[in-house]
Amino acid sequence: PAFEGAQIVHGMRAAPGAIERVRIDPATLEVRFRVIGEPRWNDEWTEDAPPAERARGICGSGIIEAVAELFKAGVIDRSGRFVQECPSPRFRREGSLASFVLAWPHETSTGQEVALHTDDVRAIQLAKAALYSSASILMRRRGVRHVDRIILAGAFGSYIDPEHAMVLGMLPDCDLSRVYAVGNAAGDGARIALLNRGKRLEAAQVARQVEFVETAAEPDFQDQFMTAIYIPHMFDEFPHLEPILAAAQVARDHP
Repeated sequence: PAFEGAQIVHGMRAAPGAIERVRIDPATLEVRFRVIGEPRWNDEWTEDAPPAERARGICGSGIIEAVAELFKAGVIDRSGRFVQECPSPRFRREGSLASFVLAWPHETSTGQEVALHTDDVRAIQLAKAALYSSASILMRRRGVRHVDRIILAGAFGSYIDPEHAMVLGMLPDCDLSRVYAVGNAAGDGARIALLNRGKRLEAAQVARQVEFVETAAEPDFQDQFMTAIYIPHMFDEFPHLEPILAAAQVARDHP
């Protein structure tokens, strides 16, 4: 649900006004964002050419990018906590809770800022840990240590930025050029089955070979899940992200 905007303070579904893309300058911590319904980034808005839509909240793809960008900029650490010192007026702390402003009031349609909060980051961590730990269990069952290709199916998969998803730890390490979306795979498969008798028979054969795995019932699922909460992971290496992760560590060491 967190990837659909649920359990997020300013979360919303992918509708006009939802922040869907986020970029954070690691040097200045200034935020650029783009909302659904307006093709320009917010720093391209002008009084003479105002946006067709202003920010109303943030949807799944935007949340993924926001958390990954905050991590890359050194604003949150590997455990998902906001750093103690953050030299930006966008950063707010109230006791043990913190937040980071993505859109100022004048950039929103509600006149209220849109921010990412501590609990939002935690909700995304729990969601991505469930995905990653399940993938790890399936890979282990097949004796696979590294994947050569990742296919993202479904409408949501079409809007996920592969780099941000991998930085977050949603996906196992893979060459980013071999991570791609195929859109509505179920719908395409249904059409193929209706139009091609051979493919329909092939699908029936494959269905009989499928093994159902209840990942949450695996003896070590909880251990897998807990290590996957870290960004991108507590132990697993991500060689294809090495330059990005190294730069993020430098940003955290020198705020």
